[in-house]
Amino acid sequence: MPEIEEVLPKYLQIASYIRDQIVRGDLPPGSEVPSERALSTTWKVARPTAGKALQALRRQGLVESRRGSGTYVRSQQMAPRARERYARAAEFGTMYSENESVEFLHARIVAGPDHVTEALALSADADVIERRRLISSRATGPIELSTSWFPASIAEAAPRLLELERIRGGTARYVAEMSGRTAAYARDQVCARLSNAQEQRGLQIGRPSAVLIHWLVLFDLDDTPLQFDEAVHPQAHWSFRQEYPLA
Repeated sequence: MPEIEEVLPKYLQIASYIRDQIVRGDLPPGSEVPSERALSTTWKVARPTAGKALQALRRQGLVESRRGSGTYVRSQQMAPRARERYARAAEFGTMYSENESVEFLHARIVAGPDHVTEALALSADADVIERRRLISSRATGPIELSTSWFPASIAEAAPRLLELERIRGGTARYVAEMSGRTAAYARDQVCARLSNAQEQRGLQIGRPSAVLIHWLVLFDLDDTPLQFDEAVHPQAHWSFRQEYPLA
């Protein structure tokens, strides 16, 4: 019989929360991490539990302790995944941290590539909205070439999808407000392949270079694909970390 999974220990829950802040850029390199005392108060846990959380982050190479000073975020080659960006948008109204810049490259209706129309459950010759952007870290340069794809039929209800500018709160929230179609759940897929010429130019990488491809499909309450995100990350940038119990 299936069983309910046990949740992570408290110290790993705390460590995971701080890790997500680091990956999202809310705690950039060099910033101070809350102390044991502060974590103990905020999370209502004993000081040893808070100490284990910081130790877990040190073991993961995310932070370093400085004698007599505190604990600080180390420089990281990390790129937030779509799940972390959506969580940040829900909490702060924007998917991007203050340490990231976003350049919109395209916002247009095009004939859908085969893998896009398949992901959105459209006919092979269907038009789609292509919304492409280059995301860069102020510290490390380009970290993600990202494209959001939508059925072209959404354009009439949500015209800002065709504008070359950021949408406050993210596209999923905007589409829900304008069309009434709410994203209910998502499906992730990740793979690696060699980069193409467009990705090499945008991400400023050599040829040939491997890249990490992250696909995310958002489904509405009727299980119909609503949005397909395709993120391309350069080498040496972590974009997925997770802790989970093994027993």
